[in-house]
Amino acid sequence: MRSVLEDAIVSAKAFDPLWFCAPFDQAERRRSLISEAAYFRAERRAFAPGHEVEDWLAAEAEVDALLSGRPLPARAK
Repeated sequence: MRSVLEDAIVSAKAFDPLWFCAPFDQAERRRSLISEAAYFRAERRAFAPGHEVEDWLAAEAEVDALLSGRPLPARAK
């Protein structure tokens, strides 16, 4: 079963409704996906402070793996 993030990436690759009015900025799309994934990681911890960098780095690894087609990194408990 795919995660919400995986579904979003597949949808974005298949259909970009703004292709005709905005330049394709892959770096900005990647940053946005990482930001959203980091937010959901923080939400799972009830936004306990002190883990912001850890959340960002884990989200970055997850998004990069999804975008490149590699297996997802193991999720920390």
